[in-house]
Amino acid sequence: MNARCSWSPLVLVLAMSLGCTTTLGSVGLRADGSPGPEDCPETTLHAMRLLRLSVGDGAHVELDINQDDVSPITLYDGPIESVLQTRLGPLGSPERLYGRVWTGGPQVVIRYYEALPLDGGDKIPICAVARLSKGQLRKRPDSKPGTAIIEFSSASVYIVDSFR
Repeated sequence: MNARCSWSPLVLVLAMSLGCTTTLGSVGLRADGSPGPEDCPETTLHAMRLLRLSVGDGAHVELDINQDDVSPITLYDGPIESVLQTRLGPLGSPERLYGRVWTGGPQVVIRYYEALPLDGGDKIPICAVARLSKGQLRKRPDSKPGTAIIEFSSASVYIVDSFR
C-alpha cells in the first residue's frame, strides 16, 4: 500500500475539523528588523501531533521554487513557496511549504505555516523554520532594503513548537 494513501484520510479529517487555522498575524519586529517571537497556534500543534511531526524533525528544502538550484538567490520580504526535497514525516518530495520571509535583520528569517500535500488536498497547518549552519542564511552586503541575496538556494527545514 502506498504511504500516501495511509495518511490522506487523516489529512481530510484535519482539514474538516481544523480548517486553515494558521494565519499570518502581526508579528512584532526586533530593533534589527528581524521578526520577534511568535507562538504556534494550539490547533496547529494538535495537527502536527496527529501527523506525527515532532519538534526537531527536519528535511531538505529548495527555498524558492522559482529559483530552483540557482546561486546566489534573491529573497523578498513577504510570502514564499518552497519545495521539499526530502521527506518530512508524512510529507514527501516535491510537496510545497508556504510561509513568510523577513529580510530586515542580518540574516534571512523564513517561517513556514502551511504544507500542501501532493494529492491536491487541503493545506496542512505546520510551524517550521528554514536553517543553514555557519551563518549561511546571512545576507550579502549588496542586498537592497526589502531583499536578501544569499549564496544557497536550499536549506534545512525544522519543525518547531514556537518561533523565537
